[in-house]
Amino acid sequence: MKKILTIIVIGGLAIFESVKIVTYLYDNKKSNFGRDAELFVYPDTRVEEIMSQLDTLAQRPRSIRRSFEKKEVEKYLQPGHYVINKGSSSVYVARMLNNCWQTPVNLTLSGTLRRKGDIAKKISSQMMVDSATVRNAMSDNEFLGKFGFDSVTVFALFIPDTYQMYWTASIDEIFESQKKAYDEFWTDSRIAKARKQGLTKLQASIVASIVSGETNHIPEMPDIASVYLNRLHKGMKLQADPTIAYCFDYNVNRILHKHLEVDSPYNTYKHTGLPPGPIYVPSKAALEAVLNPSKTQYIFFCADPSFNGSHRFAVSYKDHMANARAFQKALNKRAAERKAAGN
Repeated sequence: MKKILTIIVIGGLAIFESVKIVTYLYDNKKSNFGRDAELFVYPDTRVEEIMSQLDTLAQRPRSIRRSFEKKEVEKYLQPGHYVINKGSSSVYVARMLNNCWQTPVNLTLSGTLRRKGDIAKKISSQMMVDSATVRNAMSDNEFLGKFGFDSVTVFALFIPDTYQMYWTASIDEIFESQKKAYDEFWTDSRIAKARKQGLTKLQASIVASIVSGETNHIPEMPDIASVYLNRLHKGMKLQADPTIAYCFDYNVNRILHKHLEVDSPYNTYKHTGLPPGPIYVPSKAALEAVLNPSKTQYIFFCADPSFNGSHRFAVSYKDHMANARAFQKALNKRAAERKAAGN
């Protein structure tokens, strides 16, 4: 009888040890996911929420729960952006979350960036940082001073591009990445080109911001840049409509004569020279256009009456007025057609 009990106990232990080995292999060595997936873990995300998401992805949900409990994920969970590869084991995922083994995200700055709020929303929509934090940073002269800018010149700091960063990057790290990109953009060659136009880096960014405000049509940017540089070199007022739109926080659909009376250092219809700072985050194309402008005598330009987004350029005021009348005639015709159509 004693021998039988001993055999039963030994057999039970063997089965128990076999189960432990199989469980270990399933949790530590075997892939538990049939496809890649990503997780965004916020500071207030609960472990149960994560496990609920993983339950729908995991081939063995119980393995996930065992591993999370064993690795104390509830205690050590770190915020971040995590990519789970289909070859990942349950324990690897638990360790990844505990040790903050993040996968970088793309922070893309592109499109219309003409208000500080636009930039704040663009960044916060791609990063963990909230828009209020970004917006406040862009108006904090002490903070911006660490990067060589202030609340007036901050638009010049941003270089539109795509940057790889950790999703949890702090506001300091985000701005440091922009300062690095700014320094990399402004090579000795580009600084020399700006100097050839009689401009500092900041002044080049200011002119480029106006060019960006005038057009998105890249082939035309060097011609538009030449107009403003020619005016600047002649000591003429820039008379740039985008600077007037900036004065009204871009809340006017069309610049009228009454808008030209606005009392602001950014009113280039009243003040000679450049405004105090950029009115827009200039695109790289606009910056390059200012550094490599067309060699023209153009002083004027206005929208093409074909409404194709291009412009007609002129050296004399007489030719400019002819172009302006052609555009106004086309504008009136289009308005009449829309009225007749009931639009």
